[in-house]
Amino acid sequence: MCGRFTLQISPEHLAEIFGLIEIPTFPARFNIAPSQKVAVIRQSGGGQNRLDFLRWGLIPSWAEDMAIGYKLINARAETVHEKHSFRHAVRYRRCLVVASGFYEWREEGGKKFPLYVRLKDGSPMVFAGLWESWKSPEGEVIESCTILTTSSNRLIAPLHDRMPVILHSQEYDLWLDRETNDPEKLKSFYQPYPADNMEMYPVSPQVNSPKVDSSELIKPYEAREDSYE
Repeated sequence: MCGRFTLQISPEHLAEIFGLIEIPTFPARFNIAPSQKVAVIRQSGGGQNRLDFLRWGLIPSWAEDMAIGYKLINARAETVHEKHSFRHAVRYRRCLVVASGFYEWREEGGKKFPLYVRLKDGSPMVFAGLWESWKSPEGEVIESCTILTTSSNRLIAPLHDRMPVILHSQEYDLWLDRETNDPEKLKSFYQPYPADNMEMYPVSPQVNSPKVDSSELIKPYEAREDSYE
């Protein structure tokens, strides 16, 4: 699954990668948690990519309240085309969720040890995402998103049986293309990312608190038994 991640890509580099007309302004984030705003790339009607910040945790248009979003931070790729919450979004409302890496936890002896996962070459980690627009009873419009997950590769498998769907750069445009909605074609994206291109290392237990958001969180951490609860 994917429950916490980071984004410390420079706005200039992000604009270059995705062909954004305007250079966005946003701070580096080191502990992005569900319900917070995340950076997503969507395609406008003219085919131009744009950057938006959406609430993490998809709220379907038919939802009675926004609380359902806490349960829909991730969407299983194997069932996304059948689930009522996602089947419209996967056809018409796909997006790229931009990250630098994500956190996972290793459980041992009743304690959880956080680890940071990133691409070895330092390039952005771009997740396949879906988005929706929901209108509250008071008339407020909230745009939200979810991250697709697939089976884990051999790096992540010892920690969890799921990992985010990480797209290759040559797949970005096709994933965003509104004319592409054949489920069989889209399923080709749902493969685990190659483990050989990823790396993972222990980080500070302070990441367990979403209130902590500091570059110290992604520095390699020498674990001490009394450091973890």
